Amino acid sequence: MSETNLVRRTPTPVTIQSLMDDFTALGVERGMIVLFHSSLSALGWVCGGPVAVILALENVLETTGTLVMPTHSGDLSDPANWENPPVPEPWWEIIRETMPVYSPDLTPTRGMGVIPECFRKQPGVVRSGHPQVSFAAWGARAKEIVLDHQIDFGLGDNSPLGKIYRLGGYVLLLGVGHGSNTSLHLAEYRAGYPGKRLIQDGSPVTINHQRVWRPIQDIYQDGSDFEAIGKDLLQDTKFVRQGQVAQAEAQLMLQPALVDYAVAWLERYRK
Repeated sequence: MSETNLVRRTPTPVTIQSLMDDFTALGVERGMIVLFHSSLSALGWVCGGPVAVILALENVLETTGTLVMPTHSGDLSDPANWENPPVPEPWWEIIRETMPVYSPDLTPTRGMGVIPECFRKQPGVVRSGHPQVSFAAWGARAKEIVLDHQIDFGLGDNSPLGKIYRLGGYVLLLGVGHGSNTSLHLAEYRAGYPGKRLIQDGSPVTINHQRVWRPIQDIYQDGSDFEAIGKDLLQDTKFVRQGQVAQAEAQLMLQPALVDYAVAWLERYRK
């Protein structure tokens, strides 16, 4: 959406303080661990843009809290699996041989939105080492959450998602639905369903100071039913706090309860 349209549909400028007030009213509190998924344009016109959103959340959480965002770079993957867009097969080996190695400081996010891309560059933010599905974190438990991110099964129990689960963290959806909710991928790893299968991917990594192409084993991830999970979650449970932040719909929920519900849902409904 253009900035002109954002201005036209915003009654009054969204500020750091108004965002803080809205986050607090939703239930965000000092000391929480919050995994944040967002759409900046859904908020309306924000004075300070993504910086204001980040600072507002950090101000509410304070230094005893922890803010986490997905900073995925899915283009650092095997070109044989690319679909959006696909590339010609004669390119595949050239891409595998020349793709730059993942760098937490240099590698940009892909498809994550402007807020995570801004957040990963903030002083004091640390980013996990997974070449495709990294997470960035700020605050008291940041290093603990991003440390030793396992490359195989990168959204499973030995990932920042699994650590947030064990630490009793929260998921905050701001202007986005459950289709963007990465914690539902953790449920995919844990659930048993008939169509579950392994896939092979790969990415360039550095081992003993040498660039190598590392095969990556994972499960096939399918978010096509995540919105259905979210719809049933609201009908079946009462632990999701719903509200509005600026002009965006927002949901705040305990991540372990979310994952446990999604595991049971997948085992019941997914083929």
